[in-house]
Amino acid sequence: MADKIRVLLNEEEVDRRIKEIAEQINKDYEGKAVHLICILKGGVFFTCELAKRLTVPVTLDFMSVSSYGSGTESSGVVKIIKDLDQPLEGKNVLIVEDIIDSGRTLAYLIDILHKRNPNSIHLCTLLDKPERRVKKQVKVDYTCFTIPDEFVVGYGLDYDQKYRNLPFIGVVEQQ
Repeated sequence: MADKIRVLLNEEEVDRRIKEIAEQINKDYEGKAVHLICILKGGVFFTCELAKRLTVPVTLDFMSVSSYGSGTESSGVVKIIKDLDQPLEGKNVLIVEDIIDSGRTLAYLIDILHKRNPNSIHLCTLLDKPERRVKKQVKVDYTCFTIPDEFVVGYGLDYDQKYRNLPFIGVVEQQ
């Protein structure tokens, strides 16, 4: 049985907002380089679109972490699947995420990355679900969209590894 997907944010809305966030990052990092850390797999679509619009010097690395089992609820257990290739010492780090809900993964990750002595660590997300936040200390510096507590797909977000390639953000409505 096929899933029905309702459009929450269309492609034009997403594109426009990423451009606005990139302009803010360009202002905030003027005269500095920024080291983007893309959180795989979901963050790759957003990271690429964001990086294309940055005018400050950019370096890029990838990290894969997991706090989900096979379901849609966080297990609370975080594991690093792929660590960074480059050291962070002295760098202005910008973690780029597809979505933040409980904050468990990011709280753990930020703690680990601080120990690697970057100059700064900031957080940028395509989607934020603050009403689901368990880790209140996770401060999101750049948010494209705050969304309600619905299970979303598209633009890198998946449901059982499907729908990442949708050019919009949609809500899966089970039939």
